[in-house]
Amino acid sequence: MKKFFSVEDVDSLEEVVEEALQLKANPNANESLGKYKTLGLVFLNPSLRTRLSTQKAAMNLGMNVMVMNMDKDGWALETQDGVVMNGTTVEHIREAAAVMGEYCDILGLRSFPSLKDKEADYNEDLFNKFIKFCGVPVVSLESATRHPLQSLTDLITITEHKQVDKPKVVLAWAPHVKALPQAVPNSFAEWMSKAQEQGLVEFTVAHPAGYELAEDFTKGATITNNLNEALSGADFVYVKNWSSYKEYGEVYPVSEDWMMNNQKLSLTNDAKVMHCLPVRRDLELSSEILDGPNSLVIKEASNRVWAAQVVLKRMLESLEK
Repeated sequence: MKKFFSVEDVDSLEEVVEEALQLKANPNANESLGKYKTLGLVFLNPSLRTRLSTQKAAMNLGMNVMVMNMDKDGWALETQDGVVMNGTTVEHIREAAAVMGEYCDILGLRSFPSLKDKEADYNEDLFNKFIKFCGVPVVSLESATRHPLQSLTDLITITEHKQVDKPKVVLAWAPHVKALPQAVPNSFAEWMSKAQEQGLVEFTVAHPAGYELAEDFTKGATITNNLNEALSGADFVYVKNWSSYKEYGEVYPVSEDWMMNNQKLSLTNDAKVMHCLPVRRDLELSSEILDGPNSLVIKEASNRVWAAQVVLKRMLESLEK
């Protein structure tokens, strides 16, 4: 594995989940694999679970870890070619990424979209140039359009807790006080659509009108604007807010109550409720669910380690070939 950016970088979902669960059962079984290898984690945006879980996973594999907060500690990066750098940018990504690749055997990059220019965000220019110039395997720690480590984690968590062979999984839009990216819902939808294609789940997306995701991420999914209809018979409900894709970054007023609570939970098949965190209590998701027996958010967050570890393990193995 030379990069981990989307579900297309994994051949078999069942195999990667099984491998991750084997690592969970024996975290230090491969601690010699990463000996004398260095993981560089590059953050342009805040992180809690991604940062700590990926560091933990690397340490389980015997790796050294270096963290760079580019938004606070690094030089302002220029990503465009052919420009005279007489403005606010100090270092070009060509040199910055190449130097990081000299210091590290594997690199992770986290960046958020601007939510102002859809074409620029969805072109993933920063991530693609980082891959091009660093010369080492790269794992996405979240980008403008996707958060694959989170989505792999979610599939691991669903596999662990499912009570039927092919559970009904619902991605449910939730309210928020500001415009949020589509990266997490895009990625979750992409991975669940692939899981549905492989016969592992039944997948539904529920959102108010105007909050449609890009069609590339929801192929094969059932899509509805009726939350109660979507929740009927659900085994897992994944709660997440996102802003509009069509009117990029816009937030439309929604009059209906879209926050998951126990009343809505009663419409499901006693569904387990998931969220990537951080979550705004009693806005996105009710405290009664978060503090109740149906919440998987902490177990889900814990599984972030094993998603990162299986990806890093595969990358380390590719370095030996």
